[in-house]
Amino acid sequence: MIKDTSATDIEVSETSFNKRKLMIVSILIFIVATSAYAYIGSPSANRSIDSASVQIATLEVGDLIRDVLSTGKIVAANAPQLYSPEQGFVNLKVNAGDTVTIGQIVASVDSPELQNQLQQERSELGRLSGELARQKLDARRQTLQLTKLFDLAEVDLQAAHREERRAQTSIVSNVISQIDLEKAIDDLARAKLTFKHAKEEVTLAKDTLEFELDSARSTVSRQELVVAELERKTSELNILASVDGVVGNLLTQQRSLVSKNQPLMTLVDLSAYEAELNVAESYANELSLGMEVEISIGGQELVGTLSGISPEVTNREVTTRVRFDQKDIRGIRQNQQVTARILLENKSQVLKVRRGSFVQAGGFVAYKLEGDVAKRVPIQIGATSMREVEILTGLNANDQIIISTYEAFDDSESILLN
Repeated sequence: MIKDTSATDIEVSETSFNKRKLMIVSILIFIVATSAYAYIGSPSANRSIDSASVQIATLEVGDLIRDVLSTGKIVAANAPQLYSPEQGFVNLKVNAGDTVTIGQIVASVDSPELQNQLQQERSELGRLSGELARQKLDARRQTLQLTKLFDLAEVDLQAAHREERRAQTSIVSNVISQIDLEKAIDDLARAKLTFKHAKEEVTLAKDTLEFELDSARSTVSRQELVVAELERKTSELNILASVDGVVGNLLTQQRSLVSKNQPLMTLVDLSAYEAELNVAESYANELSLGMEVEISIGGQELVGTLSGISPEVTNREVTTRVRFDQKDIRGIRQNQQVTARILLENKSQVLKVRRGSFVQAGGFVAYKLEGDVAKRVPIQIGATSMREVEILTGLNANDQIIISTYEAFDDSESILLN
C-alpha cells in the first residue's frame, strides 16, 4: 500500500503567506520602476562604447596656421667642384676632410704636352721678334737709300734751275746758241720731273715699309697672345681652393691620368648651410618661394625661408631648399637630419578644433557630445594643418566632439559613452 505525502506537508498560516506575497510584489515593482527610470532618464543611443577609448576635444576660436611637416638634411649651400684644366697626371696635395683656405694649392696637373707647346710657342715668339727687328733695320736702310735718291734729285733740280737761269742770261748776250738754251730748259723740266717722282717714290716706299713693319708687329703681338694664353693654362695647372672650408670628396686617385674638365674633388664651404627638405607631392602646388620654415636641428629651433622648389617629383616627393635667416649658425654638420614645419597660411579668428583621426572620415560628419551621448551631426571643414582643423559649419565654439576614429561607430546616429 502506497503511503500519501501527508507526512511531509507543513501547515502554513495565512499571515505568513500574505507577507511572502507582499515581499515578492514589492521586489518586482522596484525592478520595474528602476528600469523605467533608467529608460526614461537616459537619452536614446544606438550603440554604447567606453569613453576611455575615444578622444574628445573642445572647439575654440583663434588663429589657424596651415603647415606641413617634412624631414630632410643639412647641405652645404656652396659646395664647388674643382676640375682638371688639362689632360695630364694629377698630384693631390690634400686628403678628404682637410681644412683649406681660399687660394691654397690643393692639386696640380703635370701636362708634358702643354709644357712642350709652351716652349715651342715661346721659341716662335723669339723668332718673330728677331724677324721684326731685322725688318726694322731693312726699313731704315731702304729709307736711307730713298732719302739719298730724293736728295740727289733735289740737287739736280737746283743745278738745272741755275743752268736755265744762266742760259737765259747768256742768250741775251748771244753767248750761247738757241739750242743750248732749249737744252737747259729741257734739263730743268727733266730735273723737276725726276724730283717729283723721287718725292712720290720716297713717300710710297715709306708707307710700304711702315705697312710691312705693322704687319710684322701684328704677327709678334698675336704670338705674344698665344704664349700668354699658354702661360695662363700652365699656371692653372696648380689648382687653387675657391672657398674657405674642408675637402669633401676626392673624385680621383693620386697620380692618375685625368682628362680635361674631369672633376677632381669637392670643397664644402663651412660658412654657408641650407636645409634640403622632402615634401609630400600633395602639397607641391601650395608651396611658393619665400614661405617661412621652422626647423628643428639637434634640439635647437631655427627659422628659415623657402628658397628653392624642385620642378620635378621624385618618389612622390618634391625636393625644396631652405635658406636660414640667422647668420653664423654653429653646431650643425652636413647631412645632419632635420625636421621642419613649412608655414603655408595664417588664418585669424576661425572656429577650430584639434586635429584627429575623424578627418580621415572625410570631414563631413562629427559626433557632438550632449551629456553622455555623442550625436552624429553634419559638418564642413575648411583649412587643415598638422595640429588643427578649421570647422566651417555644423558646430559652434565650446562644443565638444569626438576626434578619434569613427570606424567602430558603424555610422550610428548616436553613441552612448559609458
